[in-house]
Amino acid sequence: MHEMKHSSSLTERTNTAIGQALDGRKRGMMTPLLFAGPAVIASIAYMDPGNFATNIQAGSRYGYSLLWVVVMANLIAMLFQALSAKLGIVTNKNLAEMCREQFPKPVVWGMWIVSEIAAMATDLAEFLGGAIALSLLFGMPLLVGMGITAVITYVLLMVERRGFRPLELMIGGLVAIIALCYLVEMFIVPVNWAEAGMGMIMPQLPDAQALTISVGIIGATVMPHAIFLHSGLTQNRTEVKNQKERRKLLRFSNIEVIIALSVAGLVNIAMVIMASSAFHSGHSDVAEIETAYHTLTPLLGIGAAGVFLLSLIASGISSSVVGTMAGQMIMQGFVGFRIPVWVRRLVTMIPAFIVVAMDVNATDALVYSQVVLSLALPAPMIALVMFTRRRDIMGEFVNSRTTVVISIIGTVIILALNIVLLLQTFGVNIMA
Repeated sequence: MHEMKHSSSLTERTNTAIGQALDGRKRGMMTPLLFAGPAVIASIAYMDPGNFATNIQAGSRYGYSLLWVVVMANLIAMLFQALSAKLGIVTNKNLAEMCREQFPKPVVWGMWIVSEIAAMATDLAEFLGGAIALSLLFGMPLLVGMGITAVITYVLLMVERRGFRPLELMIGGLVAIIALCYLVEMFIVPVNWAEAGMGMIMPQLPDAQALTISVGIIGATVMPHAIFLHSGLTQNRTEVKNQKERRKLLRFSNIEVIIALSVAGLVNIAMVIMASSAFHSGHSDVAEIETAYHTLTPLLGIGAAGVFLLSLIASGISSSVVGTMAGQMIMQGFVGFRIPVWVRRLVTMIPAFIVVAMDVNATDALVYSQVVLSLALPAPMIALVMFTRRRDIMGEFVNSRTTVVISIIGTVIILALNIVLLLQTFGVNIMA
């Protein structure tokens, strides 16, 4: 009992300091850190095992030429995470609750079902990532690796009961591990920085397969559950006394989104660069996480391969925690009831275990899970654009005309690419 009190005081101390920062009594370089948390948790969705799969394919097959897709996906993600955070801060409601309040019942139920399917697809990707890494590292069967990932995830979710701060710090630690792993990889692999720089700013699609991978990158980057979750993380996190404090809170939120998603973007860029440098000349057929690991070992030594797996374990576990949190919030928002977290874990885990028990290729399952996510993505994006441009919902914080236009363009780009991906998945070749 005593320990419980100590942990919740961590959140209480943060709340007190946040209040002082908002009313101007606390200033300094470290002040923005008080507001860090929601975007850090949401950013995990941008470094999940689905990203590993698509980035390895992009780098090994096309070198640096698809880096611009990673940059574009990240910029769109930044905009939508910022809008989601803004909705939570201004209305004190999350996106799912807003949908339930504003849309007709059939639409709400439809969106909920699609979002639940997306949560299962997300969980499949995250579980497989952690399990693949554990099975490669310790030589254990994939199912055992999934079981271990499930247990670790559940333990981390229990931490959330002790207030928001401990969980945010733990997720932040896992983000740091992933980022550090890729920083180390950048020193191990030989990188042509001039070519990489050009790849980031010069849009090019060498062939039809490159288009499929590009859409996969975007599908793995802009995530439906992260868009829902961010509004839930900001909705009641901080009490504001007036509009001036709310404006200040929004400013801190936007700073955090830019920093957290820039880190996620750099990690994705580093993944493509690593795959490109290690595999593009001579190993361009590397499309699987397992092959990437086995090929890295002779090419760059066991150190590079070990660092790669460590980042994958951190990614699988942290994104699994975040996926479950998002699933809880989506269900509560749309249909108004909570279920115990272990039931929630079980429901979204079962499909992942079935896929592995049926002996489906793990990386293929990862890629198909991203296709399912692409299908679910339009709903939260369109809803978010609709709500944040309405003055009756947002008041003085309504989106500017420029933001509305850019967010509509972002949505259209994602929708168009998703349609292309779906057509290609079902055998219709657009570029033929």
